[in-house]
Amino acid sequence: MITSPKTTLVLGGTGRTGKLVARGLSARGFAVRTAARHGADVTFDWDDPTTHRAALAGVDRVYLVTPVARARFAGAVADFLDLAVGTGVRHVTHLGTYGSDRAPPEVDILAVERDLVGRGTISHSILRPAWVMQNFADDHLPIVDGAIVVPTGGGAEAFVDAGDIAAVAVETLARPEAHAGAVYAPTGPRALTVAEAAIILSEETGRPIRHLDVDRDAWVDGAVAAGFVPADYAVMLRWLTGAIIAGDGSRPNGDVETVTGRPATDFRTFVQRNLAAWVVQAAE
Repeated sequence: MITSPKTTLVLGGTGRTGKLVARGLSARGFAVRTAARHGADVTFDWDDPTTHRAALAGVDRVYLVTPVARARFAGAVADFLDLAVGTGVRHVTHLGTYGSDRAPPEVDILAVERDLVGRGTISHSILRPAWVMQNFADDHLPIVDGAIVVPTGGGAEAFVDAGDIAAVAVETLARPEAHAGAVYAPTGPRALTVAEAAIILSEETGRPIRHLDVDRDAWVDGAVAAGFVPADYAVMLRWLTGAIIAGDGSRPNGDVETVTGRPATDFRTFVQRNLAAWVVQAAE
């Protein structure tokens, strides 16, 4: 049990959930250190282990965000966790992916979870969130010529607000003894197809927006060819979209409300709160 709170290290501290986790912990009086390659309190680079020890100095808990746009990273994360344990970390909250227990072996998400579970000297909480709603508001699922282009086969997903993921993470980091060993899968309050999400976006923005459901392999190959993701990340994109196509996308649950005490954010509410994002897209 952690009895004398020190500092929480927030990896990905300038990212979509990391910056919100840092803000939430700070609001509750916890000391926080954000870490990222640029723009954070300290420099942290997964490819430069010399940045890791300084980031961990005086830290007793970590918000673990693994390297992005990569399929293989378990070795680097294991080395970091070895160092973290040696420098006094006693709790880790890991940001994973919905359905990570069914991830293909070419992706290291489950390997990191198993590593954490096997470390008896520290406690852990694992988050497996659905696709985030913010994907619609940035360059992950941009609106191009009035269409959201992504292969889903008409399947549905319980899209979740990054703010809700962060709120769950804050609770696990603020009271690790209450969430030790927990696995949470934050979702939105209802499952939507991308076509249904497009209708809501159309209604709220006043712009005609539709879903263009394309061939999955062509979409993945195009993302790699355009340089949006490295070639080895294609397996991750095929898995994530394939789950929705197969009808195995995330389904609503009560984890957000159970942990935070408030309901998960509805997609329409999310759009209303972030209308400026689509105004910017329309202007580009």
